[in-house]
Amino acid sequence: MTDFRHNCLSHIHRTPSDDRCLIIGEVAQSHDGSLGAAHAFIDAIAKAGADAVKFQTHIAAEESTPSEPWRVRFSRQDGSRYEYWQRMEFTEEQWRGLKKHADEAGLLFLSTPFSKKAAEMLDRIGMKVWKMASGEVGNTPLLEFVSSFDGPVILSSGMSPWSELDTAVETVRRSGNPLAVLQCTSAYPCPPDQVGLNLLREMKDRYDLPVGLSDHSGNIYAGLAAVALGAEVVEVHVAFSREMFGPDVPASLTTGELGQLVEGARQIESMTASRVDKDEKAEELKDLRRLFTKSVVAGTDLSIGTVLEAKHLELKKPGNGLSASSLGDLVGRRLKRNIRKDEIILMDDVEETMQRANSDPIV
Repeated sequence: MTDFRHNCLSHIHRTPSDDRCLIIGEVAQSHDGSLGAAHAFIDAIAKAGADAVKFQTHIAAEESTPSEPWRVRFSRQDGSRYEYWQRMEFTEEQWRGLKKHADEAGLLFLSTPFSKKAAEMLDRIGMKVWKMASGEVGNTPLLEFVSSFDGPVILSSGMSPWSELDTAVETVRRSGNPLAVLQCTSAYPCPPDQVGLNLLREMKDRYDLPVGLSDHSGNIYAGLAAVALGAEVVEVHVAFSREMFGPDVPASLTTGELGQLVEGARQIESMTASRVDKDEKAEELKDLRRLFTKSVVAGTDLSIGTVLEAKHLELKKPGNGLSASSLGDLVGRRLKRNIRKDEIILMDDVEETMQRANSDPIV
C-alpha cells in the first residue's frame, strides 16, 4: 500500500493490507438537510463496501452572501441559495454523531470544509483526512489553515488551470502533509468526452503524487477506467435514487451502483496486480488442454501398409495424440498396423521413412 493510502486508511478499523484504491462515497447535499437521511447514507455506503463516506460542511454565514446566485435553480422551498446552505447545516454535536457512526461502520469519515470555522469544527470532532473542493483550490488561506492540522489532504481540481493547481499543490506540500490530487470536471453530469482520464498520467508526471478521479459522470464506467489506469483515489456522488431531490442527483450513483463500482474496482486491482506466465499457465492447464484441443485420427478404416495421404487424416478431440501441427509429418508415411476410423494415429504407428503415395516402397 502506498504511504498516502496507508495514512488515510489507518484511521478506520478495517485497514486493508492490500494495495487498493481508496473509494469514497460522497453524500454532499443528498441528505437534503435531514440528519436521519445522513445517517442512512453512512449505513448504505458501508454496505456497498466503500472505504469512506464524505459530506460537505456548510456554514452559510461564513462562506456565502445572501446574494449568491443559484448554480441550478432546483429548490421550491428555499428562497435563495444562501437559505439552502442554511438548511444544509448540522450542529457540531450532530456532526460528531455522524463521525462516530462512520467510525462504527468501519468507514473513513470525510467532510469538505468551505470555511475556516467549518474546518475548526471538523478538527474538533476528530476528522483526520481533509478533502478540499474544486472551488477552494485558489483559496490559499483555507488550504494553509487545513494543512496546519497535519493530516492527509485530497485536492480536487475541477475548475482550476495548471497555474492555480500548481500553487495549491505547493501550498500543501510546504506543510509536509500527505497529498493526493484528483482530476475532476465540474459538470453535473459530466459527459464521457469531458472526464479527462488523460490527466491522471499528466498529474502523476507533473507532481509525482498519488492521483485519482472525482467523478461526476453518474455511472460506474469512469471510476472503473480510472482504477484500471492506476488511480489511488476514486470519489463518486451517491444518491438513494435518481428520483431524489437535489442538485447533485443527476451526477450520482445509486448506492447499489456504488456496490458495483467497488466490486469492479477490486476485481480490476486483482487482475492488474496478478502476474500470469503463459508457459506456467499452459502447464497447469495441460489436462484441460487435452479436452479442448484435437489429435490426428484416421478418417476411415486404414489397413497396414497404407501410405498416408491428407484425405486419410482428420482432426478430432480429444487432444491426447499428435497435434494438428503434426498432420503434415504423417503424410507420405506407411502404416505399420491396421487403424480403424476415428482412432488416434501416433508416430509409432508409421514407418520413419517417407513414401510416395500409391507407389512401391522406397528402398
